[in-house]
Amino acid sequence: MTVLEFALLVLAGIAAGLVGSVAGLASLFSYPALLATGMPPLTANVTNTVALVLNGVGSVSASRPELTGQRPRLVRLGVAGLLGGVVGAALLLLTPSDAFEKLVPFLIAGASAAILVQRPPRELAAEGAAEQARHPHRDHWGLALGTFVISIYGGYFGAAAGVLMLAMFLLVTGEGVPRGNALKNVVLGIANAVAALGYAFFADVAWLAALPLAIGFFLGGRLGPRVVRRVPQTLLRRLIAVAGLGLAVRLGIDAFG
Repeated sequence: MTVLEFALLVLAGIAAGLVGSVAGLASLFSYPALLATGMPPLTANVTNTVALVLNGVGSVSASRPELTGQRPRLVRLGVAGLLGGVVGAALLLLTPSDAFEKLVPFLIAGASAAILVQRPPRELAAEGAAEQARHPHRDHWGLALGTFVISIYGGYFGAAAGVLMLAMFLLVTGEGVPRGNALKNVVLGIANAVAALGYAFFADVAWLAALPLAIGFFLGGRLGPRVVRRVPQTLLRRLIAVAGLGLAVRLGIDAFG
């Protein structure tokens, strides 16, 4: 790995950590950066997942005030996230690499489309608050199931898994954006960590690339809760979604061309 590639991955990790800790869009930055170094898609995905562990560490450590009082919910949803991460990692390890290469463009396109159509977090939080007022002091029964399903996707590939999970948490729990986002960071961090553990033992991880990316992820994750909250989220998501759709088209041409 050249010095330029090392620096590229650190910078990509910081950018990915910043938006990933708030909007769950980290992989739409970091995954293309790994591909740009000439890495095969499957290796890039498992390397990205391993490095993402540091993003979870950074963002969760910076979100402790928002996690106060959520311990019972964290335990329930953390278990669902762990199980989903195991299933997602197993699916990836059992999927032939050429099949994954053909599936990735559709995963990125779907994630990008989800970003485009998602309503602003404030609207979702308002709906969630109304639902919680009708059914106070309890979470909807489908919350753990939804967490499990999204965590499977997070363990398998993960781009925009945070967008889906944050939207669900805001709508179902009635929490505000900061607390819902902190909850999302913990649950997806667990799902990602257990998937990364499996990849570390059973997959081809490019450790020299994972190191600079992980450094960037940690720095971006620490800064994310403080900095990205001040960025116009709607504009940011639309720009990233358009870039993601462009990437999906490019990868689709490479995979099926």
